[in-house]
Formats: sequence, structure tokens, C-alpha cells
Amino acid sequence: MSEVKMPRINDVAPDFEAKTTHGMMKLSDITASGKWVVLFSHPADFTPVCTTEFVEFSKRHGEFARRNAQLLGNSVDSVYSHIAWVRNIEQNFGVKVPFPVIADLDQKVARAYGMVHEAVSDTATVRAVFVIDPKNIIRAMI
Repeated sequence: MSEVKMPRINDVAPDFEAKTTHGMMKLSDITASGKWVVLFSHPADFTPVCTTEFVEFSKRHGEFARRNAQLLGNSVDSVYSHIAWVRNIEQNFGVKVPFPVIADLDQKVARAYGMVHEAVSDTATVRAVFVIDPKNIIRAMI
């Protein structure tokens, strides 16, 4: 595997185009529209902790939108898995997931952002959050 380098605060965010639950999306298209992006990763669909995170992000989606911020989830699961999981969340928690989730099967996004920790797993993303401003600059990382 290639060396994974995590970008740093004040770096230009690595641009990407990816298949999501809302169709194809390109990071620079979102930021060029003047929006902030909150890019967050989760290890796998249908897991208890990831589900609670998605429920809470979904409940607060309106607060992010009022602050001109686009939520964007990421994991190495497929669009079909994401859609099934999102439907499961809606059925079991009564919460609609209104933001797109990237199907990063080839790990292009995860590797560009250093979200794969190969000592733990070379097939799952670790939890990470990147806040990217409208000029495509990383302003915060968790």
C-alpha cells in the first residue's frame, strides 16, 4: 500500500469527484458555490456508533445549512449499502438522512485525507472530520 499522508490545517483540501447517495459530486463544485463542507468518515454502515452519529448529524442538518455548511459523509461501503442503511435509519429512528454519503469503494477520498489507518484496517476508514472553507482550505480537523 502507498504511504498515507493526512492533509493539514491551512492546506488546500484534496479535490475529488465521487459517487454518492445523491449522485456524482465534486468537492470543488460545492465549495465554489460558497459553501463550507463538513467532510466526515465512518468505518462501516449498519454499526451502532456510526448509526447514532448519522442520526445526530441528520437531526442537526438544518443548523449546518443555516451556517452555509454542507455535510458530506464518507465510507468504503457501496451506494447500495448506504441507501439501505439510510432507509433503515429512517424506518427505525424516524429520521431522514438529508445529506449525501460518498461510496468510496476505491478509497480515493479516504486515502487523500489520510482516513485509512492500515495498522487497524486497510479496508475501513477511521473516524475523521474535516471542515473545509469556500476557498477549499482545510480550517479544522478532528
